[in-house]
Amino acid sequence: MQWQTPHQPDGAPAAAAPEPDLDKVEAAFVDGFIAAPDPTSFLRLARIPFEIVMDGAGMKLLRVEIDALTDVGSLTPHLGGGTFRYDPLPSNFISRRRRLRFVYFDGTGLTPLSYAELREIERQA
Repeated sequence: MQWQTPHQPDGAPAAAAPEPDLDKVEAAFVDGFIAAPDPTSFLRLARIPFEIVMDGAGMKLLRVEIDALTDVGSLTPHLGGGTFRYDPLPSNFISRRRRLRFVYFDGTGLTPLSYAELREIERQA
């Protein structure tokens, strides 16, 4: 098993392990949030913070964005990269996914955060 663990210098902090199945947790959040009769209570239940501190700035949650994405074509660059070839995808290669973003405001601008980024900020707090 030694080959699976990178060698670290003595005294180096251990790297944080990624949260298991975070993509599945995010998908369950999206499904639940869309169906929730009270989105604010759902956010509280899911422990999504309404206020965070990031890089010393206080930020307030303004919006939860859920986008539906469907890839229906592919691009392949030609040799040399100056042009490309476009091909529509057959139905068995079409991919569908949702993208979740939490949009915070810091007093000057909007900052969209993914679910993973938000969890990491909360973990460091």
